[in-house]
Amino acid sequence: MSTRNGIFAGEDPFILARNWLAEAEAIEPNDANAIALATVDADGLPDVRMVLLKEIESHGAGEGAFVFYTNYESAKGKQIAASGKAAFVMHWKSLRRQIRVRGTVTREEGPQADAYYASRALQSRIGAWASQQSRPLASRAALMQAAAREGLRHGPNPSRPPFWGGFRIAPVQIEFWADGQFRLHDRFRWSRAGSDVKNSQQKRGGWQVARLAP
Repeated sequence: MSTRNGIFAGEDPFILARNWLAEAEAIEPNDANAIALATVDADGLPDVRMVLLKEIESHGAGEGAFVFYTNYESAKGKQIAASGKAAFVMHWKSLRRQIRVRGTVTREEGPQADAYYASRALQSRIGAWASQQSRPLASRAALMQAAAREGLRHGPNPSRPPFWGGFRIAPVQIEFWADGQFRLHDRFRWSRAGSDVKNSQQKRGGWQVARLAP
């Protein structure tokens, strides 16, 4: 049985992910919560882009999720709606660490999404109404004009657009990776029990944990 200690210690992968993110936020110069989000289109062609992770939910007993927000009518929104799946990697050069996540996706479009939307700067809230994300745009001037129109239309307290909200990724796999000398890195993959993952070495509250070769 492989021992997990130091930065890999813990019984809950969501708490561990939170701890790593907190360390990164203290030293990363910009957007420590940035993730490269991967989806696939209707032809199975992968698509990836950077988004900001807004919450790591931990409900105890190894249960939790990763939440981000976007326009549901964007390319990524439509791809997620079609497949119900996504993956992402969060990488910190300063820490020489990364977290990889694969899982199923559901919408967050209730009070939690309303509260996050209300917490954003007013111009960002107006921008969510103005931008037809991922669709052709004639010019930047056209975008600014749309923002001005929506600002007049919605005033100083706009409600959350019905086409804008959160996505919650419920992982089936989470991998924690840390740099090692001479490319002998440390990797631990947490997989949901019963997800047909081989070579599992430890079980932690519904998760199977395996050390992987670098």
